[in-house]
Amino acid sequence: MARILVVDDERSMREYLEILLRKGGHEVVTVADVPSARERARSQDYDLVLSDLRVGKESGLEVLQTFKAEQPNTEVVLITAFATMENAIEAMKLGAYDYVTKPFKNEELAVLVEKALEKRHLARENESLKIRLAAREPAPALIAGMIGKSAAMQQIFALVEKVAPGRTTVLILGESGVGKELVARAIHAGGARASAPFVPINCGAIPEGLVESELFGHVRGAFTGANADRPGLFKAAQGGTIFLDEVGELPLPAQVKLLRAIQERRIKPVGGTRDFEVDARIIASTNRDLAEEVKEGGFREDLFYRLNVIQVQVPPLRERREDILALAEHFIVRYSAEADRPALPLSKEALAYLQGYGWPGNVRELQNAIERAVTLADGAQIAADLLPQHIRGVDPAVPEAAMVLPKGGMDLQAYLDNVERRFLRLALDQAGGIKKEAARLLGLTFRSMRYRLAKLGLAGPGLAHGQDGGEGGAGG
Repeated sequence: MARILVVDDERSMREYLEILLRKGGHEVVTVADVPSARERARSQDYDLVLSDLRVGKESGLEVLQTFKAEQPNTEVVLITAFATMENAIEAMKLGAYDYVTKPFKNEELAVLVEKALEKRHLARENESLKIRLAAREPAPALIAGMIGKSAAMQQIFALVEKVAPGRTTVLILGESGVGKELVARAIHAGGARASAPFVPINCGAIPEGLVESELFGHVRGAFTGANADRPGLFKAAQGGTIFLDEVGELPLPAQVKLLRAIQERRIKPVGGTRDFEVDARIIASTNRDLAEEVKEGGFREDLFYRLNVIQVQVPPLRERREDILALAEHFIVRYSAEADRPALPLSKEALAYLQGYGWPGNVRELQNAIERAVTLADGAQIAADLLPQHIRGVDPAVPEAAMVLPKGGMDLQAYLDNVERRFLRLALDQAGGIKKEAARLLGLTFRSMRYRLAKLGLAGPGLAHGQDGGEGGAGG
């Protein structure tokens, strides 16, 4: 049921519309002039206003303007016997939902009212989502879009606020997709360097032979194709922050130069003969276990300690399920605004699937799922069937009818252990026995991979060619 105001100077039309709208289950208030409509706009909220374009000697456009000023989300439909293109254009410019011409059919008006009220309902839902989202956002640390009410995220917010004002080097750890760059941006935005450049670098995306040139620049003629001097990304970040994303991917030669840049705050371009002073705060991130990499010789120990001055550990989404709803609603509002459409609420079933899913791709996977759902949605809510099949537990290759529970029951844990054991073996085979690569294929950390192998009795020396990771080195 909606509250509707009817504005018309003709008593018969007011009574007719009141009867018609009450049959639809709505609460109806009628007034005969514009001053009364203004008074109603100031004293009570309405979902919809139906106003004649000519109310006595006054204009229904005044009613429209009054409500758009007093109650911006109230929809207004104008009724006129003098339909002209000029009237329609002016009304729409002033914010009218639509207009209908006399004489009109009851069905025509009923459909128009229903559509206007649906828009009003969706606007209310959108506002509700924004209010609920704002209530969950704890405070100043959210300047870069970080969201979360879980205890783990609250600790991160507090840590970000503490370290942001300084220039201390920060190392952000966490699985792919957890939002490490958002943490880095929050640290940058909360400090004195906020107005200076924030330069993100994906260390894993730079070809090995070009790493030093990208980071530190080069001089003309330093190598084939170096036709001009290039300053490099460290100089581009001068006065600001340089974010070394996935720093664990850097090759050892580049690690040596990076260590010198951190220690001495100076860099030398490739092919250059003189150093340049660097004034850039360094924030690094990785999804690798750098302490383990140091043991295996894949990462310099001295560089690790230089980067690991302040450590921020961002937990995976599956370990902070309290944040799933807030994040989902944030992405709903964001992608709805980008598409210029109302933000729809999640159905209870859709929310249950989001809460129950394991999110191996973390926040990035949730973001992609919500963007897809918002794009496909065409009803009054985001239904469960708009989510990807794998999130709903639907495997197209295994029909639900093929899943049969034995009459005598089953040992579910043993069954799941067996399935996990098979996937671990498959990943190891596909990775050529390199455990770190197998862990990546399964969306696991290297530490989690080793734990699972040990738990399921797969950690024996003969397994997968005896390789434990990296370049085929042996070990625990």
